[in-house]
Amino acid sequence: MSDGAPTLFLLCGKIAAGKSTLAGKLAARPGTVCVSEDRWLAALFPNEIVSLDDYVRCSARLREAIGPHVTALLREGLSVVMDFPANTPRQRRWLRGLFEAADVPHELHFLDVPDTVCKRRLLDRNRSGRHAFQPTEADFDLVTSYFTPPDAAEGFNLIIHRT
Repeated sequence: MSDGAPTLFLLCGKIAAGKSTLAGKLAARPGTVCVSEDRWLAALFPNEIVSLDDYVRCSARLREAIGPHVTALLREGLSVVMDFPANTPRQRRWLRGLFEAADVPHELHFLDVPDTVCKRRLLDRNRSGRHAFQPTEADFDLVTSYFTPPDAAEGFNLIIHRT
């Protein structure tokens, strides 16, 4: 979006596809803030997320709390990068509700990265200890089993990044 209007930037991609890296680049734009699910979850629920069920529960609580805040930021003229997964139709519906409530444009960035690349990056990331969560390859496979790429019929302003 080049007109300077506040924009909601959304990210879709498997674990270790590069969503947070892209989020940082997008958030470097003037008047743009990044809201990172992983950072908020790690701060609010330390040592509580050890299973997919834990993630689903804690993430739902975070979305309920943060959604109105993000909408308010957008209405005040700031762009927001949601470093939250837009990996399922349900997650994308929630994110759609944010930009629709604020009546601002959006971009859905889909990082279309092969599983083999994501798994290699995940292993490197876990070894480095630079991330709040260290999912295993089994965790990757479980979470990926729920992954649904965005479809043009969903009506998002889709930008595809391939590796």
